Amino acid sequence: MEFLFGLYPYIALAVFFVGSLARFDTGQYTWKSDSSQLLSRSRLRLGSNLFHIGILGIFGGHLVGLLTPIPIWHALGVSGGGQAAAGIVAGGIFGLLTLAGLLLLIARRIAEPRLRVTTRTMDWLVLWLLLAQLGLGLLTLPIRGSIAAGEEMIKFMTWAQHIVTFQADAASFVAGASPIFKLHLVLG
Repeated sequence: MEFLFGLYPYIALAVFFVGSLARFDTGQYTWKSDSSQLLSRSRLRLGSNLFHIGILGIFGGHLVGLLTPIPIWHALGVSGGGQAAAGIVAGGIFGLLTLAGLLLLIARRIAEPRLRVTTRTMDWLVLWLLLAQLGLGLLTLPIRGSIAAGEEMIKFMTWAQHIVTFQADAASFVAGASPIFKLHLVLG
C-alpha cells in the first residue's frame, strides 16, 4: 500500500519529467502518433475535437478539484458535498465527451484499412490505456454519488496535496478507498 500510493507517484512523476526532458532533447518531433489526416479525414475532426475538449476539462477538473486546499473551498462557500456534486457533474460531462471522441478515433483506426495498417503497436497501446483509464474514471462517478458529503473526495484531495507537497504518510489517506478508485489512481 505504501509503495503504490506513497512512493510510486514519485517514481511516475520522475519518469515523466526526466523522460520528457530527455525525449525533448533527443527527439523533439517524435512526441506524436504518425499523422493520419492525409490517409483519411473521416471522423477525425469530430472525434479529435470531442476528445481534446473532454480531456482538457478532465485535466482541469482534477487539477482544481484535487489541489485546491479545503479551506479555500470553504472560504468560497463550497462544502465537501457541493464540491463532490460539481465533480460528478463536470466529470460526467467531460468524461462522456472524451469517451465519445476516443471511441470515434479508435473506430476510425479500425474501420479504415490504410489507417489500420499504419497504426503502430504503441499507438494501440496508448489508445487502449486511455480507454481503460477513462472507463475507470467514469465507473467512479456512481460510487462518488453514493458517498455522503464528499468524504471520499476529501481523502483523495488530502492524498494528492500530500504527494505534491512531499508530505509523509500520503498513502494512509487512500487506504480505505474503494478498489476502483485505487486502480484509477495507479493507472493514472
